[in-house]
Amino acid sequence: MSNPSLLILPGDGIGPEVMAEVRKVITWYGDKRDLAFDVSEDLVGGAAYDVHGTPLHDDTMARAQEVDAVLLGAVGGPKYDDLDFSIKPERGLLRLRKEMDLFSNLRPAQCFDALADFSSLKKDVVAGLDMMIVRELTSGVYFGEPRGIFKEGNERVGINTQRYTESEIDRVARSAFELARRRGNKVCSMEKANVMESGVLWREIVQKVHDEDYQDVELTHMYADAGLMQIVRWPKQFDVIVTDNLFGDLLSDAAAMLTGSLGMLPSASLGLPMDNGRPKALYEPVHGSAPDIAGQGMANPIACILSFAMALRYSFDQGDEAERLEQAVEKVLADGLRTADLLGEEGVTPVSTNEMGNAIVAALDASL
Repeated sequence: MSNPSLLILPGDGIGPEVMAEVRKVITWYGDKRDLAFDVSEDLVGGAAYDVHGTPLHDDTMARAQEVDAVLLGAVGGPKYDDLDFSIKPERGLLRLRKEMDLFSNLRPAQCFDALADFSSLKKDVVAGLDMMIVRELTSGVYFGEPRGIFKEGNERVGINTQRYTESEIDRVARSAFELARRRGNKVCSMEKANVMESGVLWREIVQKVHDEDYQDVELTHMYADAGLMQIVRWPKQFDVIVTDNLFGDLLSDAAAMLTGSLGMLPSASLGLPMDNGRPKALYEPVHGSAPDIAGQGMANPIACILSFAMALRYSFDQGDEAERLEQAVEKVLADGLRTADLLGEEGVTPVSTNEMGNAIVAALDASL
């Protein structure tokens, strides 16, 4: 039986640095847990543009369709700001999501106990937080047509179209309900049904899916602006939040700061099952390419490492090993090790990107 396959796309900025630490973890699982992966590596974003003149080569796209999972670092940087919109680094990531049909974006917001004081909110508000935002990823206003900047009379107008079909809403709702069954069995659906027809349809279809197949899961509805207010007021009221592409983008970034740093947050983008039963999947940290600190050994690799933990859980049916890795991260943080984004407390030990990765591998060793 062949090993599961993993395509690594380090990308730009701090992407290669944090991905190097993930490779240490992958190697550890092969050496110490007899869990080997067939790993290949390729280019995406600005790195791909520099070589191929496109942010994602067709051969890379084809390989991404064939492997069991894709692990991506980050894309973008100021050197590419003047490129045409169609070939900016971010278009490579969007193409991966669209052509792999990765419609369900899972963004956890989890606050480790050791970082509860680091959040901008009070400790009792965030301590023990474990929330999941499920964002629809392949439709909505980021993809709807017509779109563009057009001339109307004497001025220009920018147009983006919010568009959802019943089937697009149905499948992401099912993804959220299935996930909730493995967690706290609660789903809150967020939209703007008070002012948007797409929101009216969204609420109707989510309710229909619930009533037909998921009555065992508690379902509530909330307007997305009120939902954002509630996330920063008392986030622990939520288990799974399901929402559209635009609102999911906003809500998940706000939720990210509850944990203290974008450098802590992983994500998973899942699609329909392949022939082997595994869903098509792309895993990536929520943070960007951070070009201002690239090459300085300051980047936090934890979000990328936790993205691999999500791959263990959702692509490779290794939930126990995912938990082992998450506990290793928690131990390192409890021991007071901090990369630059997490400094500010007294009594902590500043570490580099490389040192953080080594410490997590050491904690994995200690778990045996």
